[in-house]
Amino acid sequence: MAKRGFEIVSSYKDQGINLPQRQTTSAAGYDIEAAERVILPSFWSAAVKAAAGQGEGDLAKITQPSLVPTGLKAYMPHDEYLQIISRSSNPWKRNLTLPNGVGIIDSDYYNNANNEGHIYVQLLNFGLEDVVIEKGERIAQGIFTPYLKTDQDSGGLKERSGGFGSSGQ
Repeated sequence: MAKRGFEIVSSYKDQGINLPQRQTTSAAGYDIEAAERVILPSFWSAAVKAAAGQGEGDLAKITQPSLVPTGLKAYMPHDEYLQIISRSSNPWKRNLTLPNGVGIIDSDYYNNANNEGHIYVQLLNFGLEDVVIEKGERIAQGIFTPYLKTDQDSGGLKERSGGFGSSGQ
């Protein structure tokens, strides 16, 4: 029986999606690629245009991160989660960051009814120019991590019923 790994979601089957791989024998992270070409708008460019009355004036929309599809889902034991972490080169070379710091993919996200457990990577472009992410470009790393529970843990009473950003709703 399989313990942990990645699969391609059905909507991206036969589209040349690569399963994540570790690049060295001691690497903790599995490199995750973009499933399609995405343009990440410059936060600062949009803000300057809005201030000059030339673009979107809605600050909430300007600061909204982009969701980059991966075409992947991940399975793991119930006492693990998948951390989605930015590649170290993203802020240094591309001016990209994960606005939530670390993405958390719970084990019950796998095959959920809303989106089959499709993993998206949130990215925010804090550079001065738009950034193009090409299909197949490595955008993040995934690290499978065990977690501990407190003695008082009730375990939660509900089953996950939603997709992205749905736990606790």
